[in-house]
Amino acid sequence: MSKVYFAAEEVTKHNTEKSLWVIFNDKVYDVTEFSKDHPGGDDVVLEYAGKDITEVMSNKLSHDHSDSAFEIMNEYLIGALEGCDLDGGRVRHLEGMRASLHRRRMGLLEKEQEYKTYTKDDFLPSVTDPRADIKVHQFLDLNKPLVPQMLTMKFTKEHYLEQVHKPRYLNRPAEFFGISWLEPLSKTVWWVVPTIWLPYVIYNFFKSLVYGNALATASFFFFGMFIWTFLEYGLHRFLFHYDDCMPENQLMFLLHFVLHGFHHYLPMDRLRLVVPPALFVALAYPWISLAHLLFPPMMAYGVVAGGMFGYICYDMTHYYVHHAKVISFHFTEMKKYHLAHHYKDFEAGYGITSKFWDYVFKTVLTYD
Repeated sequence: MSKVYFAAEEVTKHNTEKSLWVIFNDKVYDVTEFSKDHPGGDDVVLEYAGKDITEVMSNKLSHDHSDSAFEIMNEYLIGALEGCDLDGGRVRHLEGMRASLHRRRMGLLEKEQEYKTYTKDDFLPSVTDPRADIKVHQFLDLNKPLVPQMLTMKFTKEHYLEQVHKPRYLNRPAEFFGISWLEPLSKTVWWVVPTIWLPYVIYNFFKSLVYGNALATASFFFFGMFIWTFLEYGLHRFLFHYDDCMPENQLMFLLHFVLHGFHHYLPMDRLRLVVPPALFVALAYPWISLAHLLFPPMMAYGVVAGGMFGYICYDMTHYYVHHAKVISFHFTEMKKYHLAHHYKDFEAGYGITSKFWDYVFKTVLTYD
């Protein structure tokens, strides 16, 4: 069959015995005819018309289905939900109750106006009303310092993840710590990154050149940049988005929030889009030490120079796609791609400077 994609809200409209669609593992099935022959009666199927039946079909205690039942479903496959891949990709990695959880999380983003507007060149999210937001969602008060609230409030893990990944927007920087001498440490203007780290790149590059082989130094430099692209993807996916691996613990929620959750909560806060130098030192030191442990000095200095330069390109690209009218070459696509990660599906599209590793690990994010 040809690839056909449906919005989740379109599926919900097909909820009658004359037109009965369901969602299973992010795929869409028209079971109108099958419902008449369902062993449990058509009333059972009609109960789930227009809904996601992934959790129901995966629950062996309440609805134990044979392998043949799943094979029969393939006859009624008509397409997939938007952002999924009929040949594999996202669908192959999200199955059973995990796919149902994914749909519920993404369904919250689909209700927001920004879900429909993030691809526009002049995209600007609507300003959040802090009083209305806390009243409706029972999360954080945007008029108060955020970290102290994270220390004192109690959330379930799923409520925290749903709310922290639901973007808000303020036309001012949010108050992070609420302590005057600490607050500046949470804010970093974009030009601080190249100002501090480019001299370090140059230092390491020339330390490698001292060994007298310019071609080797250049090769190690580009190898370091390549290593960074993998770290960019890996850190973003497995450290910053350790969502489902996170214990049900308020301090772990706080760590998640400080590392990356805040950025998804307020993705357009321009003073918190690049990594603060103090935090980056803590994150980079183990990797720099590992490079000097694994490689001889000449190679280590060249690799570190390239890796650090790759990081600078990453942070500058990240700021650029959030807060600039980007040039059409490459960056227009990456801007839409990254904003889709925020406003459409935060469980895919982990690449910032490129999609290379997303293709390798089948986490490419598709969008209109």
